[in-house]
Amino acid sequence: MVACVTLAAESYVVREYAIPTTVTLGGTVVPYKEVTFSAQLSGRVERLAGEEGSAFPKDTVLVALNDNELLAQRRAAIAQMMNADATLRNANVQYNRELWSPNSPAQAPGGMGMPNMFDQFFTKPASDFFGQSSTFLDRQADLHRYGTQMEQARNTLLQAQSQLEQIDAKLRDTVSKAPFDGVVTKKFIEVGDTVQAGQPLVHFADTRYLQITVDVPARLVAGLSVGARVPARLDVANQLLEVRVAQIFPTADPQRHTVTVKFDLPIGTRTGPGQYAQVEIQDLTIPAQTLAIIPKSALVWRGSLPGVYVLEQDRRALRLVRIGREMDAQNVSILSGLKAGDNIELNPTPGTTSGWITTPPNSPPQNK
Repeated sequence: MVACVTLAAESYVVREYAIPTTVTLGGTVVPYKEVTFSAQLSGRVERLAGEEGSAFPKDTVLVALNDNELLAQRRAAIAQMMNADATLRNANVQYNRELWSPNSPAQAPGGMGMPNMFDQFFTKPASDFFGQSSTFLDRQADLHRYGTQMEQARNTLLQAQSQLEQIDAKLRDTVSKAPFDGVVTKKFIEVGDTVQAGQPLVHFADTRYLQITVDVPARLVAGLSVGARVPARLDVANQLLEVRVAQIFPTADPQRHTVTVKFDLPIGTRTGPGQYAQVEIQDLTIPAQTLAIIPKSALVWRGSLPGVYVLEQDRRALRLVRIGREMDAQNVSILSGLKAGDNIELNPTPGTTSGWITTPPNSPPQNK
């Protein structure tokens, strides 16, 4: 804040200061975080958490679609997975039986004990000796066949598990949960509506923290840095405040040659998303302007004309002035009507104008 030097009670001496040239740009108040939920699959809306303005904590189900068909598919997938698991266990048992008991009764040839023994000790060795068969290769082929059956059963089980996971993923897509604490800012559907994949459902935003987004001409971006504070004015009640530069986008718009800049609003600011706001940004390409700065409390109004009481020796003269921009909550710049060294009255008490001299802006003080 620019201070003014006090000469006496209720009076100030006007001083001039080098005021950087600023450009006022319009912007829009936006939430710090905002998401748009879209339908991931077709279905009928069964649940809608609330209306616009309804607040919900994180992980609250905002929209739910009918999932009866998916639940039926899931039960069928579970049955297929159980069948595949049973087939795998059976194939594993058959493989182990062939591995540890290749001459089991189920595979032994018929006949009495002596013929069977004769076949085992004489017929098969003789057949192997003359090259008519190979017991080793036959055994390896049987083991490979049962091993292949076991692998096929395992792959069938994996396929059933993958199908179940796909259905579970679709079931998760039937509900839209709040990713953070916020409010519903806009809804596009009602309970009972049938939606298609990709159709928007609701807007959800965190309105506790607000920002102003402004498209800044590229030549003015040099005067900004993240963390810097600049004056801003909200459309609500013409409120003047300071905002902080939160983010400067790295690239400019190729058509408009502007850079998007976001400014953080103080927490608790009385405004809302979508409202209009103005931000003052310093223009480094234009030299600073020397202007007089006075407290707002020194201003008096005659209709729509602003003025100040100038203390000149033993009299009090009302001088009309041209007001510039507000420097802060207490001070304002003067474009014309005052110069450095003028002594003005602070907190003047309006009264009769008898004996007062009213001078227009840029007019020199009048002498008696």
